[in-house]
Amino acid sequence: MFQCLRASTLAKPNLKPFRAPLTTTAMVRSDPYRPAARVAGQKQDVWTIINEAATNSPIQPIINMGQGFFGYNPPKFVTDAAKEALNRVDCNQYSPTKGRPRLKKAIANAYSPFMGRQVNPDTEVTITTGANEGMLSAFMAFIEEGDEVILFEPFFDQYISNIRMAGGSIRYVPLSPPKNGSTKKTSSADWTLDTKALENAINDKTRMVVLNTPHNPIGKIFSPPELETICDLCVQNKIILLSDEVYDRLPYVPFTRPATLSPEIADLTLTVGSAGKNFYCTGWRVGWLLGPEHLIKHVSAAHTRICFSSVSPLQEAAAVGFERADELGFWEQSKQEMKAKMARFCTIFDDLGLPYSEPEGGYFVLANFSKVALPGDYSWPEQVRDRPRDFKLAWFLIMELGVAAIPSTEFYAPQNQYLAEDWLRFAVCKEDDVLEGAKERLRGLRRYMKA
Repeated sequence: MFQCLRASTLAKPNLKPFRAPLTTTAMVRSDPYRPAARVAGQKQDVWTIINEAATNSPIQPIINMGQGFFGYNPPKFVTDAAKEALNRVDCNQYSPTKGRPRLKKAIANAYSPFMGRQVNPDTEVTITTGANEGMLSAFMAFIEEGDEVILFEPFFDQYISNIRMAGGSIRYVPLSPPKNGSTKKTSSADWTLDTKALENAINDKTRMVVLNTPHNPIGKIFSPPELETICDLCVQNKIILLSDEVYDRLPYVPFTRPATLSPEIADLTLTVGSAGKNFYCTGWRVGWLLGPEHLIKHVSAAHTRICFSSVSPLQEAAAVGFERADELGFWEQSKQEMKAKMARFCTIFDDLGLPYSEPEGGYFVLANFSKVALPGDYSWPEQVRDRPRDFKLAWFLIMELGVAAIPSTEFYAPQNQYLAEDWLRFAVCKEDDVLEGAKERLRGLRRYMKA
């Protein structure tokens, strides 16, 4: 039997005061707070600059036409599904790492008619925490130190940090802006691909090409001949194509998906989608990638290690969204409403005589402000003083007119920023009264127009 001993009968250990070990020169760390190179040395990003300016503007409230979040709620049949899912036990627990079966099946069924074949929900679809995390997972799955990724400029700025996080380096291929873009209204189709520049960017280190169609920020939908050029080069050189198609439900002209062009390019293509863009819920962070099993399984493995699984009730709601969207006519209604918002907002540029690039898809429009004369004696803050002209234009609009837009040079490598220094990006996914308010304020530009 165990015996109970009085505390006084227990031997007391010979305790000595704690002393930190002596350090050697080799052990001394000069800066214990030094960040890893992958996150260090980055300039203040455009979102921080614009948000700080908006907060400090004397004109309040700011009308935010810059960032691409929606100014209205998702459709009721989707939000109702989210509320219902929150009352289910299984929807409040971990989902399978590759995604909830109902959502994968709904996505496979939605994409199969576009792909011309039945997409396998179990092996060809993986659900991610937003499209951005999905693309990070793709880069982590296939990009290593020494690998190169080709980006078309302008690009979605998150591509850069994601690629570098994976250890890759970037080759830039700029789309050529319309030659008359500073004098007249043009089309996003007029931003052209330089085939020779693309060919020259490819070498034995090229692992992936990233394509965004419909494009942010241009609104360009790449034409079948352009896609064939890109895809043929990928097939010839055995390069993975990451096709970012998050605005795929908002095409205003015929839209071709790269993966449908041939079986050979389908074997090399990862297609990216987003419930946030499809159903007006960018805060839900539900995205997905589709592709052949030999690619998707590695993306799924990377996703598992990045965040394990994605939010369960909102996956379920997105599944309901896909299941009911066609019967309710939602896709066509969404497209027509956004097209009407674009037309409504762009009348201000017509009124002011400011050229703009009419988008073929999505909800962004680029306007050219070369006709706007910024005051020569204006006091620019440090954040934009040494930045290209479009940053000053964006700051000026916020401070003097109370309208936020995004400078387009943020979507270019430094050596090519001169191509976009007069262009600002506006997002029209706002309520109509917000669009009208922005138009009214922008009329204040008349006093700054060049003669």
